[in-house]
Amino acid sequence: MTTPVLSLKGASVRYGDLTAVDGVSIDLHVGETLGLVGESGCGKSSIARAISGLAPLSAGSYLVESEDVAVKRRSNRRFLSDRVQLLFQDPVASLSPRLTVGALLAEPLKIRKTFDSESWAATIALLQDMGLGEQFLSRYPHQLSGGQARRVALARVLTARPKIIVADEPTAGLDVSIQGDMLNLLRALRDKLGLSYLFISHNLNVVGRVTERVAIMYLGQIVETGKTGLLFQSPAHPYTQALLSSNLTIDPQRRRERIILKGELPSPRRPPSGCRFHQRCPVARDICATLQPRLETREDGRAVACHFPLTGGTQAMTG
Repeated sequence: MTTPVLSLKGASVRYGDLTAVDGVSIDLHVGETLGLVGESGCGKSSIARAISGLAPLSAGSYLVESEDVAVKRRSNRRFLSDRVQLLFQDPVASLSPRLTVGALLAEPLKIRKTFDSESWAATIALLQDMGLGEQFLSRYPHQLSGGQARRVALARVLTARPKIIVADEPTAGLDVSIQGDMLNLLRALRDKLGLSYLFISHNLNVVGRVTERVAIMYLGQIVETGKTGLLFQSPAHPYTQALLSSNLTIDPQRRRERIILKGELPSPRRPPSGCRFHQRCPVARDICATLQPRLETREDGRAVACHFPLTGGTQAMTG
């Protein structure tokens, strides 16, 4: 395996007495799309903010291209933003309503003092890669459709020539056909520009379509990670299986018996002892309430944090 382009080790993010991310380790490789999945409030967005430099780590290490981000940013404040960019979920909100598309695309170049005829020509070419012609340069954000606004936001992110894009729900709210176009565009740009994506989404159908690997997150921690096809076909963690069972699909061969989790997601301010999922887990035993399981790698390459991992997919819990 090649050296990761991005590596989080034991990363934690705290906001006062709330630990949103607790000891998370993630590796992202060149040209890879890694999915990050979990319920609302599990810490996905906090990881996105930490990776993009908007939230400091409370513990752990963060490397980009084998360089310690905390150390490099002391001497080069743009070290991270030159390599990692965040693609926001709401593109219109991320685009100033007072600026035209042309001004929005020029702004990052001017901030970096790289605005010249060559860089502007490359930006125009990038806009055309998005399927948008030069006539869009004079338009304002409110004159764009949802799909067009996302493409402009993506073009603006790419003017920094990053290596990594953190995509937070990049297709949320789009019609299925437009959603498919956006996913195809992201894949094409990844292959053309050598990008790597951290792809955050609650839509498991989308995650299954665009990612090579996926990490499942629950209450601030990673509970299972591995190749997307393997996890989707035969989940090892009961929480992964519950998430997949709630996924709507039109393919009758892939439908699962719905697993209804008991109780509500606990507060990250007062996480349960032992396994954080044990209060809602259909297969929990006494040890789960007292001893936190470690994320351990299995023979099939996946890693799972569970004292009693499933071995037969859906049948292990519902058969």
